[in-house]
Amino acid sequence: MNKTMKNYRRGLMAGIPIALGYLSVSFTFGIIAVQYGLTVWEATLISMTTVTSAGQFAGVKIMMVPGLWLDMLISQLTINVRYSFMSIALSQKLDKKFSGIWRWLLAFMVTDEIFAVGITEEKLTRSFWLGLSTLPWIGWSLGTFLGAFLGNVLPASVMSALGLALYGMFVAIVVPEMKKEKAVIIAVIIAALLSTAFTYVPILNKVSVGISISICAIASAVIVAILFPVDDDDPDSEGGAL
Repeated sequence: MNKTMKNYRRGLMAGIPIALGYLSVSFTFGIIAVQYGLTVWEATLISMTTVTSAGQFAGVKIMMVPGLWLDMLISQLTINVRYSFMSIALSQKLDKKFSGIWRWLLAFMVTDEIFAVGITEEKLTRSFWLGLSTLPWIGWSLGTFLGAFLGNVLPASVMSALGLALYGMFVAIVVPEMKKEKAVIIAVIIAALLSTAFTYVPILNKVSVGISISICAIASAVIVAILFPVDDDDPDSEGGAL
């Protein structure tokens, strides 16, 4: 077995736990997409060509209101801009052969979890990244298909219960970070309060979903950045590490 295949196989093995996680989360996306009126194949195609969990969940909700193109643009830029910073960090680790069109093709699979694994590589090769991306892409696409398909078959009570998995996913992501950083707790509280205001407060509840999501995310991040600035000279801080 040559070095390329060894790297691909190593990436493939590293992607197994990510694929299993994506399978369950995208299953929920498939269910919700069908509930919003998309067909099985429309939901599956979105996952096959997008692979951005939070962006997809926010996007399908905005899609149900025709004409909100600006809202869609703003919300997706706000939610997905983090991938740009991840790509910059990964670019410092790329092998010399990982250049040109390969960067365009394989950048498609820059996600939070794949980034977390890829950034630990001393030198990131095309074959390892391709292997790391293969199973998560399959898991994300297959999970969406199964969720969307079963969404047309399962009883409404079961569908409603499975829909709660989305909120469980976000809790599982946020709570561990809240335990580590006080700033994250404040950011979550601010975002939750703002989101509640946009849902129930008169006039504010007229603001579209895409705009309200962007305002909540940006406002909470800015406030916390002002209250808890990161010391660039501190080697233990995330800012210093980058």
